[in-house]
Amino acid sequence: MKKLLLLVSAVALLSGIAQAQNPIPKGTKNLNAGFGLGAYSVPVYFGMDFGIGYDLSVGFETAFQDRADHYTAWSFAGNCNYHFNRILNIPRNFDFYAGGSINAVAYKYDHDYVDRETGLFPGIQVGGRYFFTPNFGINAEFRGGDILSGGKFGVTFKF
Repeated sequence: MKKLLLLVSAVALLSGIAQAQNPIPKGTKNLNAGFGLGAYSVPVYFGMDFGIGYDLSVGFETAFQDRADHYTAWSFAGNCNYHFNRILNIPRNFDFYAGGSINAVAYKYDHDYVDRETGLFPGIQVGGRYFFTPNFGINAEFRGGDILSGGKFGVTFKF
């Protein structure tokens, strides 16, 4: 009986540790929103990430930036990220990730200007989240390839 209790306790402990180190298990959704670091104005963004594997997520994001005297910009991105929590043994309330994206960016200028910045662009990102509760946290990301190039910060809701 003692051996059975010890075995059940060990399995429960190990499963809890494995789950604690996986920031975005398969089927989990993270809803993200916030502000970017723009050169001329502050872009806003909204996106969602979906856990598809033990350490992998895919997602989408849209961002909008407006500079009243110059241009309006929209971007839509699809991304894929690897989450390093398990291999770096990071606690459950943190999420550290890096990955790539493909970004569709469109600019509308208020005057005659040859638009060389509209199109599809590859991007990279590295970021993290800190969860205050199991379902609410803050996020920060450094990136390149779209109107949020430079970085972004905001809130995350986990479903």
